[in-house]
Amino acid sequence: MALAAAASGFHLQSISLLPSPCLLSSNPSHLSHNGFPWRRRGGGAAGTVRCAKRTGKRRYPSEKKRLDRRHKELLRQAAPEEGSAGREAGYWRLSKLAVPARDDPGKDFTGVSPPLLQAIAKALKFPVSSMLPEEAFSVIRKSFDARKILKEPQFIYTVDVDVKKLLDMEPRTWDFIARLEPKLGTIEYMSDEKIASDLVSMLNVEKQDSDDGLGLDDIVNNGSLCSPRKKPRVAVVGSGPSGLFASLVLAELGAQVTLLERGQPVEQRGRDIGALAVRRILNLESNFCFGEGGAGTWSDGKLVTRIGRNTDGVQAVMKTFVHFGAPPNILVDGKPHLGTDKLVPLLQNFRHHLKELGVTIRFNTRVDDLVVEDEQVKGVVVSDTRLQLDSPNQTLSFDAVVLAVGHSARDTYSMLLRHNIAMNPKSFAVVLTSTNPSELCINGMSFSRRASKWANSAFVATVSSHDFKSFESHGSLAGVEFQREFERRAAIMGGGNFVVPAQRVTDFLSNRLAGATIPPSSYRLGVRPAKLHELFPSHITEALQQSILMIDDEMPGFVTSEALLHDKNKLPVANFTKYQYI
Repeated sequence: MALAAAASGFHLQSISLLPSPCLLSSNPSHLSHNGFPWRRRGGGAAGTVRCAKRTGKRRYPSEKKRLDRRHKELLRQAAPEEGSAGREAGYWRLSKLAVPARDDPGKDFTGVSPPLLQAIAKALKFPVSSMLPEEAFSVIRKSFDARKILKEPQFIYTVDVDVKKLLDMEPRTWDFIARLEPKLGTIEYMSDEKIASDLVSMLNVEKQDSDDGLGLDDIVNNGSLCSPRKKPRVAVVGSGPSGLFASLVLAELGAQVTLLERGQPVEQRGRDIGALAVRRILNLESNFCFGEGGAGTWSDGKLVTRIGRNTDGVQAVMKTFVHFGAPPNILVDGKPHLGTDKLVPLLQNFRHHLKELGVTIRFNTRVDDLVVEDEQVKGVVVSDTRLQLDSPNQTLSFDAVVLAVGHSARDTYSMLLRHNIAMNPKSFAVVLTSTNPSELCINGMSFSRRASKWANSAFVATVSSHDFKSFESHGSLAGVEFQREFERRAAIMGGGNFVVPAQRVTDFLSNRLAGATIPPSSYRLGVRPAKLHELFPSHITEALQQSILMIDDEMPGFVTSEALLHDKNKLPVANFTKYQYI
Protein backbone atom coordinates (compact mmCIF):
# COMPACT_ATOMS: atom_id res chain seq x y z
CA MET A 1 0.00 0.00 0.00
CA ALA A 2 1.98 2.96 -1.26
CA LEU A 3 0.61 6.48 -1.43
CA ALA A 4 1.41 8.95 -4.17
CA ALA A 5 0.96 12.18 -2.26
CA ALA A 6 -0.09 15.62 -3.35
CA ALA A 7 2.77 17.78 -4.56
CA SER A 8 3.41 21.46 -4.08
CA GLY A 9 1.18 23.46 -6.36
CA PHE A 10 -1.57 20.88 -6.23
CA HIS A 11 -4.46 21.02 -3.83
CA LEU A 12 -4.45 18.39 -1.14
CA GLN A 13 -6.97 15.97 -2.49
CA SER A 14 -8.53 12.83 -1.14
CA ILE A 15 -6.17 9.88 -1.37
CA SER A 16 -8.32 6.82 -1.90
CA LEU A 17 -7.00 3.33 -1.38
CA LEU A 18 -10.01 1.92 -3.23
CA PRO A 19 -11.80 2.79 -6.45
CA SER A 20 -14.70 5.18 -5.99
CA PRO A 21 -17.74 3.32 -4.66
CA CYS A 22 -20.72 2.67 -6.86
CA LEU A 23 -23.71 4.86 -6.01
CA LEU A 24 -27.12 3.35 -5.55
CA SER A 25 -29.95 5.70 -6.37
CA SER A 26 -33.07 5.82 -4.23
CA ASN A 27 -35.10 6.73 -7.29
CA PRO A 28 -36.36 3.49 -8.93
CA SER A 29 -36.69 5.23 -12.27
CA HIS A 30 -32.92 5.51 -12.41
CA LEU A 31 -32.50 1.76 -12.41
CA SER A 32 -31.75 -0.19 -15.54
CA HIS A 33 -30.29 -3.49 -16.71
CA ASN A 34 -27.01 -2.90 -18.55
CA GLY A 35 -28.06 0.73 -18.88
CA PHE A 36 -31.52 -0.05 -20.30
CA PRO A 37 -34.65 0.61 -18.25
CA TRP A 38 -36.85 -2.33 -17.42
CA ARG A 39 -40.35 -2.55 -15.95
CA ARG A 40 -41.32 -4.86 -13.13
CA ARG A 41 -43.79 -7.62 -13.86
CA GLY A 42 -47.30 -6.58 -13.19
CA GLY A 43 -46.56 -2.95 -13.88
CA GLY A 44 -45.11 -0.54 -11.37
CA ALA A 45 -42.18 1.79 -11.54
CA ALA A 46 -39.20 0.98 -13.66
CA GLY A 47 -36.10 -0.15 -11.80
CA THR A 48 -32.41 -0.56 -12.51
CA VAL A 49 -29.91 -3.31 -11.96
CA ARG A 50 -26.32 -2.26 -12.58
CA CYS A 51 -24.31 -5.40 -13.09
CA ALA A 52 -20.65 -5.90 -13.91
CA LYS A 53 -19.59 -6.97 -17.37
CA ARG A 54 -18.99 -10.70 -17.62
CA THR A 55 -15.32 -11.34 -18.38
CA GLY A 56 -12.91 -14.26 -18.64
CA LYS A 57 -14.43 -17.66 -17.82
CA ARG A 58 -17.67 -15.96 -16.78
CA ARG A 59 -18.46 -14.88 -20.34
CA TYR A 60 -21.47 -16.39 -22.02
CA PRO A 61 -20.50 -19.26 -24.38
CA SER A 62 -21.85 -17.42 -27.42
CA GLU A 63 -19.84 -14.31 -26.57
CA LYS A 64 -16.69 -16.35 -25.97
CA LYS A 65 -17.04 -18.06 -29.35
CA ARG A 66 -17.52 -14.70 -31.06
CA LEU A 67 -14.40 -13.29 -29.41
CA ASP A 68 -12.40 -16.40 -30.30
CA ARG A 69 -13.40 -16.06 -33.94
CA ARG A 70 -12.43 -12.39 -33.87
CA HIS A 71 -9.03 -13.15 -32.32
CA LYS A 72 -8.34 -15.90 -34.84
CA GLU A 73 -9.17 -13.54 -37.69
CA LEU A 74 -6.80 -10.92 -36.29
CA LEU A 75 -4.04 -13.53 -36.02
CA ARG A 76 -4.52 -14.54 -39.66
CA GLN A 77 -4.47 -10.92 -40.78
CA ALA A 78 -1.24 -10.25 -38.88
CA ALA A 79 0.63 -13.12 -40.56
CA PRO A 80 1.83 -12.95 -44.20
CA GLU A 81 -0.03 -15.16 -46.66
CA GLU A 82 1.00 -18.80 -46.78
CA GLY A 83 3.97 -19.33 -49.08
CA SER A 84 4.54 -15.63 -49.66
CA ALA A 85 7.96 -13.97 -49.51
CA GLY A 86 6.82 -12.08 -46.44
CA ARG A 87 7.23 -15.27 -44.43
CA GLU A 88 10.98 -15.26 -44.99
CA ALA A 89 11.43 -12.75 -42.16
CA GLY A 90 9.85 -11.84 -38.86
CA TYR A 91 9.25 -13.97 -35.80
CA TRP A 92 6.84 -16.67 -34.72
CA ARG A 93 5.97 -17.00 -31.05
CA LEU A 94 5.24 -20.59 -30.03
CA SER A 95 3.43 -20.95 -26.70
CA LYS A 96 2.42 -23.87 -24.48
CA LEU A 97 5.34 -26.06 -25.54
CA ALA A 98 5.38 -28.94 -23.03
CA VAL A 99 8.52 -30.78 -21.93
CA PRO A 100 8.19 -33.60 -19.34
CA ALA A 101 9.99 -32.68 -16.12
CA ARG A 102 11.99 -35.92 -16.25
CA ASP A 103 13.45 -34.88 -19.62
CA ASP A 104 14.12 -31.22 -18.83
CA PRO A 105 17.62 -30.09 -17.67
CA GLY A 106 16.01 -28.41 -14.63
CA LYS A 107 14.18 -25.32 -13.40
CA ASP A 108 17.26 -23.08 -13.61
CA PHE A 109 18.05 -24.01 -17.23
CA THR A 110 16.66 -21.38 -19.63
CA GLY A 111 18.35 -22.46 -22.85
CA VAL A 112 17.12 -24.64 -25.73
CA SER A 113 17.48 -28.33 -24.86
CA PRO A 114 16.96 -31.34 -27.17
CA PRO A 115 13.58 -32.16 -25.52
CA LEU A 116 12.47 -28.57 -26.16
CA LEU A 117 13.59 -28.86 -29.78
CA GLN A 118 11.30 -31.88 -30.07
CA ALA A 119 8.37 -29.78 -28.81
CA ILE A 120 9.28 -27.00 -31.26
CA ALA A 121 9.53 -29.47 -34.15
CA LYS A 122 6.08 -30.79 -33.25
CA ALA A 123 4.60 -27.27 -33.31
CA LEU A 124 6.26 -26.54 -36.68
CA LYS A 125 5.37 -30.04 -37.95
CA PHE A 126 9.03 -30.50 -38.82
CA PRO A 127 9.98 -34.21 -38.90
CA VAL A 128 13.53 -34.18 -37.47
CA SER A 129 14.09 -32.08 -34.34
CA SER A 130 17.85 -32.65 -34.34
CA MET A 131 18.11 -30.70 -37.61
CA LEU A 132 16.74 -27.53 -35.99
CA PRO A 133 19.46 -25.03 -35.02
CA GLU A 134 19.26 -23.99 -31.35
CA GLU A 135 20.50 -20.49 -32.24
CA ALA A 136 17.26 -19.70 -34.10
CA PHE A 137 15.14 -20.00 -30.96
CA SER A 138 14.88 -17.85 -27.82
CA VAL A 139 13.15 -18.95 -24.63
CA ILE A 140 10.76 -16.18 -23.53
CA ARG A 141 9.08 -17.90 -20.59
CA LYS A 142 9.37 -21.13 -18.63
CA SER A 143 6.90 -22.32 -15.99
CA PHE A 144 6.15 -25.54 -14.14
CA ASP A 145 2.84 -27.41 -14.34
CA ALA A 146 2.15 -30.18 -11.84
CA ARG A 147 -1.65 -30.32 -12.00
CA LYS A 148 -3.28 -33.66 -11.26
CA ILE A 149 -5.02 -33.69 -14.66
CA LEU A 150 -1.61 -34.28 -16.27
CA LYS A 151 -0.03 -37.68 -16.55
CA GLU A 152 3.24 -36.29 -15.25
CA PRO A 153 4.69 -32.89 -14.23
CA GLN A 154 6.01 -30.81 -17.09
CA PHE A 155 7.69 -27.53 -17.92
CA ILE A 156 5.76 -25.18 -20.20
CA TYR A 157 7.78 -22.98 -22.58
CA THR A 158 7.12 -19.92 -24.72
CA VAL A 159 9.67 -19.63 -27.54
CA ASP A 160 10.33 -17.05 -30.25
CA VAL A 161 11.47 -18.28 -33.68
CA ASP A 162 13.79 -16.00 -35.69
CA VAL A 163 12.64 -16.92 -39.19
CA LYS A 164 15.56 -15.38 -41.09
CA LYS A 165 18.13 -17.05 -38.86
CA LEU A 166 16.27 -20.37 -39.06
CA LEU A 167 16.11 -20.32 -42.86
CA ASP A 168 19.75 -19.24 -43.17
CA MET A 169 20.93 -22.11 -40.96
CA GLU A 170 18.46 -24.75 -42.14
CA PRO A 171 16.83 -23.90 -45.53
CA ARG A 172 14.82 -27.13 -45.48
CA THR A 173 12.50 -25.64 -42.87
CA TRP A 174 11.02 -23.25 -45.46
CA ASP A 175 8.17 -25.52 -46.53
CA PHE A 176 7.03 -25.80 -42.91
CA ILE A 177 7.32 -22.08 -42.17
CA ALA A 178 5.47 -21.30 -45.39
CA ARG A 179 2.51 -23.46 -44.27
CA LEU A 180 2.55 -22.54 -40.58
CA GLU A 181 -0.93 -21.52 -39.47
CA PRO A 182 -1.52 -19.03 -36.63
CA LYS A 183 -3.44 -20.53 -33.72
CA LEU A 184 -5.03 -18.66 -30.87
CA GLY A 185 -2.92 -18.93 -27.73
CA THR A 186 -0.22 -21.14 -29.25
CA ILE A 187 1.17 -19.77 -32.53
CA GLU A 188 1.45 -16.04 -33.27
CA TYR A 189 3.32 -14.13 -35.99
CA MET A 190 5.26 -10.93 -35.18
CA SER A 191 6.89 -8.74 -37.79
CA ASP A 192 9.41 -7.55 -35.21
CA GLU A 193 10.84 -9.21 -32.14
CA LYS A 194 9.23 -8.03 -28.91
CA ILE A 195 12.19 -6.78 -26.92
CA ALA A 196 11.56 -4.58 -23.92
CA SER A 197 14.43 -2.50 -22.60
CA ASP A 198 15.24 -1.61 -19.01
CA LEU A 199 14.09 1.77 -17.72
CA VAL A 200 17.60 3.24 -17.56
CA SER A 201 18.28 2.53 -21.24
CA MET A 202 14.80 3.63 -22.30
CA LEU A 203 15.08 6.97 -20.54
CA ASN A 204 18.58 7.60 -21.85
CA VAL A 205 17.43 6.97 -25.43
CA GLU A 206 14.45 9.27 -24.97
CA LYS A 207 16.65 12.01 -23.51
CA GLN A 208 18.96 11.83 -26.52
CA ASP A 209 15.97 12.19 -28.84
CA SER A 210 14.42 15.06 -26.90
CA ASP A 211 15.67 18.63 -26.53
CA ASP A 212 13.52 19.52 -23.53
CA GLY A 213 14.33 16.73 -21.11
CA LEU A 214 11.12 14.82 -21.92
CA GLY A 215 9.03 17.79 -20.91
CA LEU A 216 9.59 17.36 -17.18
CA ASP A 217 9.62 21.15 -16.71
CA ASP A 218 6.25 21.37 -18.41
CA ILE A 219 4.87 18.60 -16.22
CA VAL A 220 6.09 19.98 -12.91
CA ASN A 221 5.66 23.62 -13.84
CA ASN A 222 2.11 23.20 -15.08
CA GLY A 223 0.91 24.66 -11.80
CA SER A 224 3.65 27.33 -11.69
CA LEU A 225 5.58 25.33 -9.13
CA CYS A 226 8.97 26.77 -10.01
CA SER A 227 10.83 28.69 -12.67
CA PRO A 228 10.96 26.92 -16.05
CA ARG A 229 14.75 27.31 -16.00
CA LYS A 230 15.09 25.77 -12.55
CA LYS A 231 15.31 22.05 -11.89
CA PRO A 232 12.27 20.95 -9.89
CA ARG A 233 13.14 19.82 -6.38
CA VAL A 234 11.32 16.59 -5.54
CA ALA A 235 11.29 14.67 -2.26
CA VAL A 236 10.62 10.94 -2.43
CA VAL A 237 9.67 9.45 0.94
CA GLY A 238 10.52 5.77 1.33
CA SER A 239 13.15 3.61 -0.39
CA GLY A 240 11.04 0.56 -1.13
CA PRO A 241 10.40 -0.47 -4.76
CA SER A 242 8.00 2.45 -5.37
CA GLY A 243 10.39 5.02 -3.93
CA LEU A 244 13.44 3.65 -5.71
CA PHE A 245 11.77 3.59 -9.13
CA ALA A 246 10.20 7.01 -8.59
CA SER A 247 13.64 8.40 -7.74
CA LEU A 248 15.18 6.67 -10.76
CA VAL A 249 12.67 8.02 -13.28
CA LEU A 250 12.56 11.53 -11.83
CA ALA A 251 16.35 11.81 -11.69
CA GLU A 252 16.76 10.44 -15.22
CA LEU A 253 14.25 13.08 -16.37
CA GLY A 254 16.32 15.84 -14.82
CA ALA A 255 14.69 16.53 -11.46
CA GLN A 256 16.70 17.35 -8.35
CA VAL A 257 15.68 14.39 -6.20
CA THR A 258 16.10 13.85 -2.46
CA LEU A 259 15.28 10.32 -1.26
CA LEU A 260 14.27 10.22 2.41
CA GLU A 261 14.41 6.89 4.27
CA ARG A 262 13.72 6.50 7.98
CA GLY A 263 15.78 3.30 8.20
CA GLN A 264 19.35 2.28 7.47
CA PRO A 265 21.14 1.27 4.25
CA VAL A 266 21.15 -2.48 3.68
CA GLU A 267 24.63 -3.01 5.16
CA GLN A 268 23.74 -1.58 8.60
CA ARG A 269 20.17 -2.82 8.33
CA GLY A 270 21.48 -6.37 8.04
CA ARG A 271 23.40 -5.93 11.28
CA ASP A 272 20.31 -4.53 13.03
CA ILE A 273 18.25 -7.49 11.85
CA GLY A 274 20.98 -9.82 13.08
CA ALA A 275 20.81 -8.16 16.51
CA LEU A 276 17.06 -8.79 16.56
CA ALA A 277 17.33 -12.40 15.44
CA VAL A 278 20.19 -13.30 17.80
CA ARG A 279 20.00 -10.95 20.79
CA ARG A 280 16.32 -9.90 20.61
CA ILE A 281 17.26 -6.22 20.26
CA LEU A 282 14.65 -4.38 18.17
CA ASN A 283 15.67 -1.16 16.44
CA LEU A 284 12.37 0.66 15.95
CA GLU A 285 13.57 2.38 12.77
CA SER A 286 15.83 -0.27 11.24
CA ASN A 287 14.28 -3.74 11.11
CA PHE A 288 12.49 -6.16 8.81
CA CYS A 289 10.06 -3.40 7.75
CA PHE A 290 12.04 -0.17 7.75
CA GLY A 291 15.21 0.47 5.79
CA GLU A 292 16.63 0.46 2.28
CA GLY A 293 14.64 -1.75 -0.07
CA GLY A 294 11.53 -1.85 2.09
CA ALA A 295 9.94 -4.83 3.81
CA GLY A 296 10.59 -7.16 0.88
CA THR A 297 14.38 -7.02 1.20
CA TRP A 298 14.42 -9.68 3.91
CA SER A 299 11.50 -11.59 2.48
CA ASP A 300 11.06 -13.98 -0.45
CA GLY A 301 11.88 -11.53 -3.19
CA LYS A 302 9.03 -12.91 -5.29
CA LEU A 303 8.27 -10.78 -8.35
CA VAL A 304 4.51 -11.10 -8.60
CA THR A 305 2.24 -9.10 -10.88
CA ARG A 306 -1.37 -9.27 -12.01
CA ILE A 307 -1.03 -6.92 -14.97
CA GLY A 308 0.42 -9.28 -17.55
CA ARG A 309 3.67 -11.14 -17.07
CA ASN A 310 4.99 -10.46 -20.58
CA THR A 311 3.73 -6.89 -21.06
CA ASP A 312 6.32 -4.29 -22.05
CA GLY A 313 5.94 -2.42 -18.77
CA VAL A 314 6.50 -5.48 -16.60
CA GLN A 315 9.42 -6.61 -18.73
CA ALA A 316 10.98 -3.13 -18.47
CA VAL A 317 10.89 -3.37 -14.67
CA MET A 318 12.30 -6.90 -14.75
CA LYS A 319 15.12 -5.85 -17.06
CA THR A 320 15.87 -2.94 -14.75
CA PHE A 321 16.38 -5.46 -11.94
CA VAL A 322 18.73 -7.40 -14.21
CA HIS A 323 20.53 -4.16 -15.08
CA PHE A 324 21.30 -3.74 -11.39
CA GLY A 325 22.45 -7.32 -10.85
CA ALA A 326 19.47 -9.66 -10.72
CA PRO A 327 19.96 -13.05 -12.43
CA PRO A 328 18.73 -13.01 -16.06
CA ASN A 329 16.52 -16.05 -15.49
CA ILE A 330 13.87 -13.83 -13.84
CA LEU A 331 13.04 -12.66 -17.36
CA VAL A 332 12.05 -16.21 -18.27
CA ASP A 333 10.77 -17.87 -15.09
CA GLY A 334 7.01 -18.20 -14.89
CA LYS A 335 7.25 -17.48 -11.13
CA PRO A 336 10.35 -15.24 -10.89
CA HIS A 337 12.08 -15.14 -7.53
CA LEU A 338 15.14 -13.19 -6.40
CA GLY A 339 15.86 -14.17 -2.82
CA THR A 340 17.28 -12.03 -0.03
CA ASP A 341 20.89 -12.88 -0.90
CA LYS A 342 20.40 -11.42 -4.40
CA LEU A 343 18.43 -8.38 -3.27
CA VAL A 344 21.14 -6.90 -1.06
CA PRO A 345 23.81 -6.42 -3.80
CA LEU A 346 21.07 -5.35 -6.24
CA LEU A 347 20.04 -2.54 -3.88
CA GLN A 348 23.65 -1.46 -3.45
CA ASN A 349 23.99 -1.16 -7.23
CA PHE A 350 20.67 0.70 -7.43
CA ARG A 351 21.82 3.17 -4.77
CA HIS A 352 25.16 3.73 -6.51
CA HIS A 353 23.39 4.55 -9.78
CA LEU A 354 21.02 6.97 -8.08
CA LYS A 355 23.97 8.81 -6.54
CA GLU A 356 25.65 9.01 -9.94
CA LEU A 357 22.48 10.70 -11.20
CA GLY A 358 22.80 13.28 -8.45
CA VAL A 359 20.12 11.92 -6.11
CA THR A 360 20.65 12.93 -2.50
CA ILE A 361 19.92 9.93 -0.27
CA ARG A 362 19.27 10.63 3.40
CA PHE A 363 18.99 7.56 5.59
CA ASN A 364 17.85 7.73 9.24
CA THR A 365 15.49 10.52 8.19
CA ARG A 366 11.86 10.13 9.20
CA VAL A 367 9.18 12.39 7.71
CA ASP A 368 7.03 13.55 10.62
CA ASP A 369 4.85 16.12 8.90
CA LEU A 370 4.04 17.98 5.69
CA VAL A 371 4.59 21.69 5.28
CA VAL A 372 1.26 22.98 3.96
CA GLU A 373 0.59 26.59 2.95
CA ASP A 374 -2.62 27.71 1.25
CA GLU A 375 -3.60 24.06 0.76
CA GLN A 376 -0.35 23.39 -1.08
CA VAL A 377 2.49 21.12 0.01
CA LYS A 378 5.65 23.19 0.28
CA GLY A 379 7.95 20.64 1.92
CA VAL A 380 8.35 18.18 4.77
CA VAL A 381 9.34 18.18 8.43
CA VAL A 382 11.93 15.51 9.21
CA SER A 383 13.80 14.18 12.22
CA ASP A 384 16.97 12.13 12.69
CA THR A 385 15.92 8.66 13.86
CA ARG A 386 19.31 8.15 15.53
CA LEU A 387 18.57 10.94 18.02
CA GLN A 388 16.19 11.12 20.97
CA LEU A 389 12.48 11.62 20.34
CA ASP A 390 12.57 15.18 21.68
CA SER A 391 15.40 16.21 19.34
CA PRO A 392 14.67 19.27 17.16
CA ASN A 393 13.06 18.72 13.75
CA GLN A 394 14.23 20.11 10.43
CA THR A 395 12.09 21.68 7.74
CA LEU A 396 12.96 20.96 4.10
CA SER A 397 11.44 22.82 1.17
CA PHE A 398 10.49 21.07 -2.08
CA ASP A 399 8.49 21.73 -5.21
CA ALA A 400 6.90 18.29 -5.07
CA VAL A 401 6.60 15.42 -2.59
CA VAL A 402 6.06 11.76 -3.43
CA LEU A 403 4.97 9.48 -0.59
CA ALA A 404 6.12 5.91 -1.27
CA VAL A 405 5.69 4.58 2.25
CA GLY A 406 4.82 1.01 3.12
CA HIS A 407 2.27 -0.85 5.25
CA SER A 408 4.11 -0.28 8.49
CA ALA A 409 4.34 3.52 8.31
CA ARG A 410 1.28 3.88 10.51
CA ASP A 411 2.51 7.19 11.91
CA THR A 412 2.50 8.60 8.35
CA TYR A 413 -1.14 7.65 7.82
CA SER A 414 -2.05 9.27 11.14
CA MET A 415 -0.23 12.41 10.02
CA LEU A 416 -2.15 12.48 6.73
CA LEU A 417 -5.39 12.13 8.65
CA ARG A 418 -4.48 15.19 10.74
CA HIS A 419 -4.25 17.12 7.47
CA ASN A 420 -7.81 16.02 6.66
CA ILE A 421 -6.69 13.92 3.72
CA ALA A 422 -9.51 11.46 3.19
CA MET A 423 -8.36 7.83 3.15
CA ASN A 424 -10.71 4.92 2.55
CA PRO A 425 -10.03 1.60 4.30
CA LYS A 426 -9.59 -1.36 2.00
CA SER A 427 -9.73 -5.10 2.36
CA PHE A 428 -6.31 -6.52 3.08
CA ALA A 429 -4.29 -9.65 3.89
CA VAL A 430 -1.62 -8.10 5.86
CA VAL A 431 2.00 -9.20 5.70
CA LEU A 432 3.67 -7.18 8.44
CA THR A 433 6.64 -7.76 10.73
CA SER A 434 7.07 -6.45 14.25
CA THR A 435 8.11 -2.83 14.61
CA ASN A 436 7.02 -2.57 18.27
CA PRO A 437 8.16 -4.77 21.17
CA SER A 438 4.59 -5.12 22.45
CA GLU A 439 3.31 -6.37 19.10
CA LEU A 440 4.20 -9.57 17.27
CA CYS A 441 4.12 -10.34 13.58
CA ILE A 442 6.46 -12.51 11.51
CA ASN A 443 7.13 -13.04 7.83
CA GLY A 444 8.66 -15.82 5.76
CA MET A 445 11.82 -15.43 3.67
CA SER A 446 13.97 -17.49 1.37
CA PHE A 447 17.27 -17.34 -0.46
CA SER A 448 17.61 -17.50 -4.22
CA ARG A 449 18.28 -21.25 -4.44
CA ARG A 450 15.32 -22.13 -2.20
CA ALA A 451 17.23 -25.23 -1.13
CA SER A 452 16.79 -25.27 2.66
CA LYS A 453 14.98 -28.07 4.49
CA TRP A 454 12.10 -25.74 5.33
CA ALA A 455 9.11 -25.29 3.03
CA ASN A 456 7.16 -22.15 3.92
CA SER A 457 3.55 -21.69 2.89
CA ALA A 458 1.35 -18.69 3.65
CA PHE A 459 -2.40 -19.02 4.07
CA VAL A 460 -4.23 -15.80 3.34
CA ALA A 461 -7.60 -14.77 4.75
CA THR A 462 -8.90 -11.48 3.43
CA VAL A 463 -10.09 -9.04 6.07
CA SER A 464 -12.70 -6.44 5.10
CA SER A 465 -14.03 -3.31 6.74
CA HIS A 466 -16.88 -5.39 8.15
CA ASP A 467 -14.36 -7.21 10.35
CA PHE A 468 -13.18 -4.08 12.12
CA LYS A 469 -16.47 -2.36 12.80
CA SER A 470 -15.62 -2.32 16.51
CA PHE A 471 -12.74 0.04 15.64
CA GLU A 472 -14.91 2.55 13.75
CA SER A 473 -13.96 5.26 16.25
CA HIS A 474 -10.55 5.37 14.54
CA GLY A 475 -12.16 6.37 11.26
CA SER A 476 -10.29 5.41 8.11
CA LEU A 477 -7.48 3.96 10.25
CA ALA A 478 -9.79 1.33 11.76
CA GLY A 479 -7.97 -1.40 9.85
CA VAL A 480 -4.64 -0.28 11.29
CA GLU A 481 -6.02 -0.55 14.83
CA PHE A 482 -7.44 -3.96 13.92
CA GLN A 483 -3.93 -5.06 12.98
CA ARG A 484 -2.47 -3.69 16.19
CA GLU A 485 -5.04 -5.51 18.31
CA PHE A 486 -4.22 -8.93 16.92
CA GLU A 487 -0.48 -8.28 16.96
CA ARG A 488 -0.81 -7.51 20.68
CA ARG A 489 -2.86 -10.67 21.23
CA ALA A 490 -0.23 -12.72 19.41
CA ALA A 491 2.55 -11.22 21.54
CA ILE A 492 0.67 -12.12 24.73
CA MET A 493 -0.09 -15.62 23.44
CA GLY A 494 3.62 -16.15 22.71
CA GLY A 495 4.61 -15.01 26.18
CA GLY A 496 6.58 -11.95 25.04
CA ASN A 497 10.24 -11.50 24.14
CA PHE A 498 9.40 -12.13 20.45
CA VAL A 499 8.49 -15.78 21.06
CA VAL A 500 5.91 -16.85 18.44
CA PRO A 501 2.76 -18.84 19.23
CA ALA A 502 2.61 -21.99 17.12
CA GLN A 503 0.40 -25.04 16.71
CA ARG A 504 0.49 -28.32 14.83
CA VAL A 505 -1.65 -28.20 11.71
CA THR A 506 -3.58 -31.29 12.80
CA ASP A 507 -4.40 -29.64 16.14
CA PHE A 508 -5.43 -26.40 14.42
CA LEU A 509 -7.87 -28.34 12.24
CA SER A 510 -9.26 -30.15 15.32
CA ASN A 511 -9.58 -26.97 17.42
CA ARG A 512 -7.43 -28.37 20.20
CA LEU A 513 -3.97 -28.24 21.71
CA ALA A 514 -2.76 -31.79 22.27
CA GLY A 515 0.42 -31.93 24.33
CA ALA A 516 3.04 -29.39 25.32
CA THR A 517 5.60 -30.27 22.64
CA ILE A 518 5.72 -29.19 19.01
CA PRO A 519 8.04 -29.96 16.05
CA PRO A 520 11.19 -27.89 15.38
CA SER A 521 10.79 -24.50 13.72
CA SER A 522 12.91 -22.30 11.46
CA TYR A 523 12.02 -19.31 13.65
CA ARG A 524 15.18 -18.51 15.61
CA LEU A 525 13.71 -16.72 18.60
CA GLY A 526 11.61 -19.64 19.69
CA VAL A 527 8.05 -20.89 19.45
CA ARG A 528 5.48 -21.70 22.11
CA PRO A 529 2.53 -24.13 21.84
CA ALA A 530 -0.65 -22.09 21.62
CA LYS A 531 -4.30 -22.30 20.59
CA LEU A 532 -4.08 -20.40 17.32
CA HIS A 533 -7.61 -21.53 16.52
CA GLU A 534 -8.78 -19.14 19.25
CA LEU A 535 -6.69 -16.15 18.14
CA PHE A 536 -8.77 -14.86 15.23
CA PRO A 537 -12.52 -14.38 14.70
CA SER A 538 -14.21 -17.71 14.06
CA HIS A 539 -15.01 -17.02 10.38
CA ILE A 540 -11.33 -16.30 9.65
CA THR A 541 -10.24 -19.47 11.45
CA GLU A 542 -12.81 -21.52 9.54
CA ALA A 543 -11.68 -20.05 6.22
CA LEU A 544 -8.06 -20.98 6.99
CA GLN A 545 -9.06 -24.49 8.04
CA GLN A 546 -11.05 -25.04 4.86
CA SER A 547 -8.15 -23.78 2.75
CA ILE A 548 -5.71 -26.20 4.37
CA LEU A 549 -8.09 -29.12 3.78
CA MET A 550 -8.60 -28.10 0.14
CA ILE A 551 -4.85 -28.05 -0.42
CA ASP A 552 -4.55 -31.48 1.18
CA ASP A 553 -7.16 -32.78 -1.28
CA GLU A 554 -5.00 -31.54 -4.15
CA MET A 555 -1.68 -32.52 -2.53
CA PRO A 556 -2.29 -35.56 -0.30
CA GLY A 557 0.10 -35.51 2.66
CA PHE A 558 0.09 -31.73 2.96
CA VAL A 559 -1.65 -32.04 6.33
CA THR A 560 0.67 -33.73 8.79
CA SER A 561 1.40 -33.57 12.50
CA GLU A 562 4.94 -32.43 11.60
CA ALA A 563 3.62 -29.26 9.92
CA LEU A 564 3.70 -26.27 12.23
CA LEU A 565 1.52 -23.16 12.00
CA HIS A 566 3.01 -19.87 13.21
CA ASP A 567 0.96 -16.74 13.80
CA LYS A 568 1.76 -14.20 11.09
CA ASN A 569 -0.97 -11.72 12.02
CA LYS A 570 -3.77 -12.81 9.73
CA LEU A 571 -1.26 -14.93 7.80
CA PRO A 572 -0.32 -18.12 9.66
CA VAL A 573 2.80 -19.66 8.15
CA ALA A 574 3.31 -23.39 7.89
CA ASN A 575 6.85 -24.77 8.21
CA PHE A 576 7.31 -28.28 6.90
CA THR A 577 10.37 -30.32 7.82
CA LYS A 578 8.90 -33.31 6.02
CA TYR A 579 9.35 -31.81 2.57
CA GLN A 580 12.26 -30.15 0.82
CA TYR A 581 11.63 -27.96 -2.22
CA ILE A 582 14.62 -27.45 -4.49
